[in-house]
Amino acid sequence: MKGGKAITITGIIIGVFGLIFHLQGQSIVGPESSFMYANPEWVSYGLQIMIVGIAVLGIGFVVLKKN
Repeated sequence: MKGGKAITITGIIIGVFGLIFHLQGQSIVGPESSFMYANPEWVSYGLQIMIVGIAVLGIGFVVLKKN
């Protein structure tokens, strides 16, 4: 049961980081001095990181349901 909670929390954290990176790439959040700010590469990197976070979150839910 503890493993499922840890995986779920990790998925949430990864997803939030992906969202922040995506928004920085779009010039919505973050300091203008950041290398990610207004960088189109980080828009796609952020989306990819969010997808990984959602996948990890899903795995966490599956582990929680099995216990």
